[in-house]
Amino acid sequence: MKVLVVGGAGYVGGGIVDKLSQNHEVTVYDSLVYETSYRKNVNFVLGDIREYEKLNKILDNFDVVIWLAALVGDGACAINPELTHEINSESIKNLVKNFDKRIVFLSTCSVYGAQDGILTEESETNPLSEYASSKLLAEEYLKDSNSIIFRLGTLFGISDQFSRVRLDLVVNILTAKALMEKKISVFGGDQWRPLLHVKDVANAIDQTVDTSLNGIYNLHYKNYKIIDIAEKIKEKIGDVEIDITPMSFEDARNYQVSSEKLEGESKFKAEIGLEQGIDEIYELILNNRIKDINDPRYSNQNFLKEHGVS
Repeated sequence: MKVLVVGGAGYVGGGIVDKLSQNHEVTVYDSLVYETSYRKNVNFVLGDIREYEKLNKILDNFDVVIWLAALVGDGACAINPELTHEINSESIKNLVKNFDKRIVFLSTCSVYGAQDGILTEESETNPLSEYASSKLLAEEYLKDSNSIIFRLGTLFGISDQFSRVRLDLVVNILTAKALMEKKISVFGGDQWRPLLHVKDVANAIDQTVDTSLNGIYNLHYKNYKIIDIAEKIKEKIGDVEIDITPMSFEDARNYQVSSEKLEGESKFKAEIGLEQGIDEIYELILNNRIKDINDPRYSNQNFLKEHGVS
């Protein structure tokens, strides 16, 4: 099967390309926003997803398009809302118009916003950011296509050996801060997050890409309170102070999800635990394999503020 991974050079794409390359012919299409080179031994096309003429010319060469390309994160997307929707939503309208075969699209559980209870794919959506709104609109564009849409939980861990590490994700940055500064700052702490190791995204796609599964599926490993994540990191590292900032400053997002629909229909269940992700970041930092954890390249928002996307 010939697979085009659009945005495959990024944090999530690293593991997906590695996994799918074992059994399929993979091509990566990417503009290398955060990178200056692409060194994996797979086919590669340098291109922007807004270069519709260039992209549309090659779509028919593939059986499946896995669409990862996006501006990701509330802060990063708030910098330029118009650009966010151009990249995250309108590009999908073009894809659906010009490709009628299998599509795998990555959305986000943040479309649920702040809600109580365990949320399923049938729950109301309540996007609280441009990021979530843009992903929800993309889902709407895909509704009549041959697509599987994964609403991802909050990612953590390391994807592969080549792609950059993201240190703007709660597990990753708290682990890095705990090691480097012996202190973790937690805003509120009682907010729930459905965590998901980045490699389990690859595992889920690998198991479902060549099936008839269609529609929206939550994808997460386990729901955690942020304070419990901090405590788990402290348990690993030891001498760490947890500083809790009053609730008025907390992130408004707060939700727990169920991924039972995906497990029931595909038999896939995310299994990479929080401890593994903590260990991965711990080993990187401990062995001085990241020179500066505050380098903007490790944060989507900080990098885009410094370099921009045009």
